[in-house]
Amino acid sequence: MSIELRKSDSGLYRQTIRIHQHTVFADVSKDLGGDDSAPDPHDYYDAALAACKAITVMMYAKRKQLPLDYIDIVLTRDNSREAQGVYVLNVQLRLLGKLSDEQKAQLAAIADKCPIHKLMTAVQTEVNTHYS
Repeated sequence: MSIELRKSDSGLYRQTIRIHQHTVFADVSKDLGGDDSAPDPHDYYDAALAACKAITVMMYAKRKQLPLDYIDIVLTRDNSREAQGVYVLNVQLRLLGKLSDEQKAQLAAIADKCPIHKLMTAVQTEVNTHYS
């Protein structure tokens, strides 16, 4: 799997990102000199976690035939200590359906087992940067 990124024709920092057949964009806020025309890289990082948790919960509920009708996630970021190596993501799950408290707790535990959560918290990631 590869992701291709190129500088966009518009905007000082705006990037065009191709992932499979999808095109998305990234930019930075006006405070950082960008146009705020798209989510910034931190937003994509955080959104990956939220999306993974939602999809994982939905797949599990379907497989176990739990009465989950809908899931909403609100993720908030506290990056005030990022420079010290601490990046806090608070995830609020809203599970809708005729679920017992036990089933909700089970789904919340499953959310923490999504692949992106594991990548962020339990896996050593190696990034190898090369140039040409």
